[in-house]
Amino acid sequence: MSQLQQVLNQIDSDQDNALNRLFELLEIPSISTDPAYATHCVDAADWLVNDLKSIGIDATRRDTPGHPMVVGHSRKNSNPESPHVLFYGHYDVQPVDPLELWHSDPFKPALEQTTNGQVIRGRGAADDKGQLMTFIEACRAWQTINGELPVNITFLFEGEEESGSPSLIPFLKANKQELVTDLALVCDTGMWNESTPAICTMLRGMLGEEVIITGADKDLHSGMYGGAAQNPIRVLSKILAGLHDDNGRVTLEGFYDGVPPLPEQLKQQWDSLCFSATDFLGAVDLSDAAGEKDHTALEQIWSRPTCEFCGINGGYTGEGFKTVLPSRASSKISFRLVGSQDPHKIRRSLHNYIEASLPADCTVEYIEHGASPATVMSIDNAAFEKARKALSDEWQTEAVYIGCGGSIPVVGDFHEILGMESLMIGFGLDDDQIHSPNEKYNLSSFQKGIKSWARVIDSLASN
Repeated sequence: MSQLQQVLNQIDSDQDNALNRLFELLEIPSISTDPAYATHCVDAADWLVNDLKSIGIDATRRDTPGHPMVVGHSRKNSNPESPHVLFYGHYDVQPVDPLELWHSDPFKPALEQTTNGQVIRGRGAADDKGQLMTFIEACRAWQTINGELPVNITFLFEGEEESGSPSLIPFLKANKQELVTDLALVCDTGMWNESTPAICTMLRGMLGEEVIITGADKDLHSGMYGGAAQNPIRVLSKILAGLHDDNGRVTLEGFYDGVPPLPEQLKQQWDSLCFSATDFLGAVDLSDAAGEKDHTALEQIWSRPTCEFCGINGGYTGEGFKTVLPSRASSKISFRLVGSQDPHKIRRSLHNYIEASLPADCTVEYIEHGASPATVMSIDNAAFEKARKALSDEWQTEAVYIGCGGSIPVVGDFHEILGMESLMIGFGLDDDQIHSPNEKYNLSSFQKGIKSWARVIDSLASN
């Protein structure tokens, strides 16, 4: 029996214990954005330090101005040619509000039988404690069978991912020498579907901007001033409407600079996925893809940039009716970026467009909400194909390269600060309800995720 098969058998025999350990971590309400839960974030960090130590990892809690980091290092592998990788995950979770929509206590995890099999129900089950523990459990099995890991591993667990990661960049810069490895492994993504594993090779960047238009120095009576006074809601509405043309393209000058064509290899693979825009949109009671008309819905989500309005406010919005012309109107605008689009250049272009569109008697102010470029991984890196083969072997289905419509800023930070590419493998599903009430993680995602990582780190050790 091969050593890898012994490890896989060990994982199978230890499933109940692995689930119990995950439940212990899920019970800790490590909500990073709410100061009331700060001590619980420390508790989660300490729990992880102790768990890593239990499998022979030299782990410590590293306090920051915010919530702690956890850093661990495996004992140096006996193979002098063994690669060195960094595994990243986060132990903090989103708030549980609205609590009344949960079917059970979000911090009392439990197995639940559904029509699609058993799921682990609880906050953080999928994002990201369940994902993080798939990797630790794989390492536990390797240590049990082999006494050492197939590759040298540095562990980095963050406690502020769900609240903007304010401590991450300073920590990476201050500890660069300790954290630089050959490759980063990130488990915060998902599968293509419940039976098809995936490696994410594209993440869209993000730019957030709040725009506030001000007219009169106070709200005005619409009968006394209506018609003669400039209305900031009307001004803002016209500005927002002008950001797209009739074909769904963004109209900002220079917006598409740095947007690359989709490589033919990826286009063919994506086409082979038989993605149904009708089914995808139909699941949320929509029917037509609203993005650029000359791109498929899947391309619109994974490989095309966007400009979306995430909030509009102005005037009286309470119950009943109030005849008022507001003094101010505001909107929160979110851009998802691809390729080498420059978020700072796009921000300047947005400001120029708005200021050129402002009528007399109106002023504008801006509140910045972050700016990060897109991340694109080269599948020419041999590690990607090794990992894809390992995933395919475990799931008995050909693993695919996919894009991701969202953003994982740490991947860009690893590239920019540590000079490392990231191999993004996760086992989440679209219906996991992350950030929402009744979050879940399929039991199969957890169990096969552990075995998948056991295979992946074995494959990375091979020449």
